[in-house]
Amino acid sequence: MAKALNQLSQNTVSDVVACLKMGGVVLLPTDTVLGLAILPDSSEAVEKLYDLKERPRDKELPIMASNLNQIKGLGLIVSPNVEKLLNSPLVPGGLTIVANLNPKICPNWLRGRKEIAFRIPNFEPLLDVLEQTGPLLVTSANLAGNHTPKTNSEVLKQLNGAPDLVVTGKMSTDTPSTLVNCTKTLSVVERVGAIPIAEILKWIKLKDD
Repeated sequence: MAKALNQLSQNTVSDVVACLKMGGVVLLPTDTVLGLAILPDSSEAVEKLYDLKERPRDKELPIMASNLNQIKGLGLIVSPNVEKLLNSPLVPGGLTIVANLNPKICPNWLRGRKEIAFRIPNFEPLLDVLEQTGPLLVTSANLAGNHTPKTNSEVLKQLNGAPDLVVTGKMSTDTPSTLVNCTKTLSVVERVGAIPIAEILKWIKLKDD
């Protein structure tokens, strides 16, 4: 049975960080849906996360970071649209951006990937975790292709196994982040979520808008 913490707060951040650094998978609240988080350079944690979600191995995992410096350290290519979104009031928040990678300067755990999906959450305790761990792979807490439940108990019934640590708490929303692909000249909204398309259009031009 997974270890449980009452909530993600200043008092429990150190426990979450310790579990992640030991290669564990943590189920925790974010500012959108419940998420599963791991350290990206732990191959054991990566495998366990894919198994828990029954996620196809050819589907890459999204990244969370605490600030722009952490994001720039990933080696992403900052296109004009990426820059505009990063400098907008939509970040931090429920906006996931897909950007191309520079293979010459990305960290080893990103080798072989041509692009990454990343975001900065607007949730202080989670940002505190990210400050101590560096960027994490964080994906919605559900079986691949399923809707993400609002409660941990529902998540645990759905997953193929159990994470190493469960941070309890009920989410106020089951709406994921909005996903904007900025790898081409004209960006594309690939998933409408927490941020409406109208808000995206205030900052960048979209394909077929």
